[in-house]
Amino acid sequence: MALSFPQIDPVALSIGPLDIRWYALAYLVGFLLGWRYALYIAGLTKGKIDKAALDDFFPWAIIGVILGGRLGYVLFYQWDLYAAHPLETLKVWHGGMSFHGGALGVIAAMILYAWRRALPLLALTDIICCVVPIGLFFGRIANFINAELYGRVTSAPWGVVFPGGGPLPRHPSQLY
Repeated sequence: MALSFPQIDPVALSIGPLDIRWYALAYLVGFLLGWRYALYIAGLTKGKIDKAALDDFFPWAIIGVILGGRLGYVLFYQWDLYAAHPLETLKVWHGGMSFHGGALGVIAAMILYAWRRALPLLALTDIICCVVPIGLFFGRIANFINAELYGRVTSAPWGVVFPGGGPLPRHPSQLY
């Protein structure tokens, strides 16, 4: 027996003409909780990376994840479309982010920030590596809500029939 995919509107709330999607909320919550956790970890590291340096790094991380995630999607998954219509690249509200690109973007941001501020790169990397699972968790929940990135066909009792995934149940791999 398969589970039916719950019909969850990808728009979490609307404020006038502005639609706020679950995916955007996942990014927002992931960044905010990740930042708070990074500050907590910095307090445990006895001064290798201070809290002020992490506060300053936060915008770099956001830009790295978003810019890298978008560029990764464009380069890895939809190059032909965006090469023919480059302005479409700017329409992030149409979707299209890549975990691989986001990871490369935040790695580049860490390297540049550590170099610019003369900070120990490995100490910064240690903190950010602890924070990444928070963002991944919320991102995967948003992938489930959007019925994206589902797994292989399964006969497991928790298999879900996803819209666009065919008639057979699939692993809800976003959740594990």
